[in-house]
Amino acid sequence: MFTSEVQIRVRYAETDQMGYVYYGNYGAYYEVARTETFRQLGINYKEMEAQGVMMPVLELRCKYIRPARYDDLLTVKLLLKEKPKGARIKFEYEVYNEAQELLNIGETMMVFVDMKSGRPTAIPKYIHDRVDPHFTA
Repeated sequence: MFTSEVQIRVRYAETDQMGYVYYGNYGAYYEVARTETFRQLGINYKEMEAQGVMMPVLELRCKYIRPARYDDLLTVKLLLKEKPKGARIKFEYEVYNEAQELLNIGETMMVFVDMKSGRPTAIPKYIHDRVDPHFTA
């Protein structure tokens, strides 16, 4: 299993009239966690796209437990619990506030797609090389 964390400060524009983080922003928080996790692993998403492979969201699940509010410092924990296989990779998320209260959990299933054909493609070898060592046989 592989885990990583990123911190995000809630901006005023991310809140709704009630002062809570607008529900749609959690997907963006997940994206920040994915991008930073790839960066930590030495995987550059921009370079992957330049090589003709993109990674769109196939599924998104999100459960709201407690609200996050303006100016909260959130910790978004990303978990890779399963070794990626085929054309898919599943990311799981936990979002905590500064008091370490669990606010939100979610997951995204991503699929690797050949940008020319628009069809799923195998996960690039260099991604396996960076991710697979975090999993035991």
